[in-house]
Amino acid sequence: MMTINHLTCSICGRTYAPDSVQYCCPADGGNLTVHLAFEDQPELVDRESILGSPDRSIWRYAPLLPVADPGFAGTPLHRVGGTPVYEVPGIRRSLGMPKLWVKDESPNPSASFKDRASAIVIAAAISRGEKLTVAASTGNAGAAMACMAAATGQKCLILAPRTAPPAKVAQLLSFGAQVVLVDGSYDDAFELSLQATEAFGWYNRNTGFNYLTAEGKKTAAFEIWEFFLHRNEAEVEDLNIFIPVGDGNILTGIWKGFKDLLALGWIERLPRLIGVQAEGSAAIANAYAQGAAVIEAVRSTTLADSISVDLPRDGLRALHAVRESGGEYITVSDAEILAAIPSLGSAGIFAEPAAAAAFAGLRKALQSGYNPAQPSLVMVTGSGLKDVRAATQAVSQAPTIAPTLAALKEVTKHA
Repeated sequence: MMTINHLTCSICGRTYAPDSVQYCCPADGGNLTVHLAFEDQPELVDRESILGSPDRSIWRYAPLLPVADPGFAGTPLHRVGGTPVYEVPGIRRSLGMPKLWVKDESPNPSASFKDRASAIVIAAAISRGEKLTVAASTGNAGAAMACMAAATGQKCLILAPRTAPPAKVAQLLSFGAQVVLVDGSYDDAFELSLQATEAFGWYNRNTGFNYLTAEGKKTAAFEIWEFFLHRNEAEVEDLNIFIPVGDGNILTGIWKGFKDLLALGWIERLPRLIGVQAEGSAAIANAYAQGAAVIEAVRSTTLADSISVDLPRDGLRALHAVRESGGEYITVSDAEILAAIPSLGSAGIFAEPAAAAAFAGLRKALQSGYNPAQPSLVMVTGSGLKDVRAATQAVSQAPTIAPTLAALKEVTKHA
């Protein structure tokens, strides 16, 4: 692990010693960004030892992380990360994009990107001797935490809105987590988890609250960098990376990973980060379009539950990250999100609505004059098995026939 030098507030810029604050800025509640010792002393990290590591999980990058690998080899904790980057030749042809890649996070143990953050938070809980970790979640973050907790024998409690997809709730329960459904929104569950943390002393994993979550998510940036390191098709700095955005922490985490690589001198500039939000949950995109420095809450209405947020908890950093990288925000309708699911499916990638939103954003950009020759990478952040109901809406239904050749011939005559 790497020593934390200090933490900085994303709102007021105050600096804190790592042992002086546990979650957000005490002055204004701003998200804290971790600054590690290698930012001042890049020689502390041996790049070749990382590249030569046989470990393909996030712990490959342990020298760049603020939490030590707690062990548990042979468990799901050591299967987080190392997710594939696909070349998707059929989609490349259909869109006329010769330099398009998709990074698919569904092979993670609980089938979403959120495993990266939860692995780091659970590792921190183990090192701190925490008895119970709590989180608010629409499903994916909670499932990730429940999975990592189960793998390491930790206790966890998930507060989920009662509207969370049944498949996600079932996953939480199957991992043995204590699950409580809240008769309200994700934001209501989030506030309740904060109250419980203060009242009962539970350790809190919440995205946009626990500053270690972004440290887990930044590992995706390291993997993208390493994938392009010895390839001739594109330099990682030239990429346009399309990322689905709800509370903003995934985009913030990826930005933080590239900032670390920049500090180490391993890249020369940031790739462009393009945040994609659902039209019905577009608080950060609204602020970007207005050139605003603050984010106003919305009343979220989108079927993409994983990015359905009224008030993004890491919105300011996600807004800053896109601006600093020279990127932009794009909004997509629920219909465009649903249409993206079978399009990704044509390449063998099964995405839940929130994950498909990033691809919908790419197609929307192409309609608005985006240059298809630009090297582009789409982040698919969760499996379609997370929300089968939405997937069913996205595709035409299979016919039912009598068990005869004649009937089969009739329905397959155009095959």
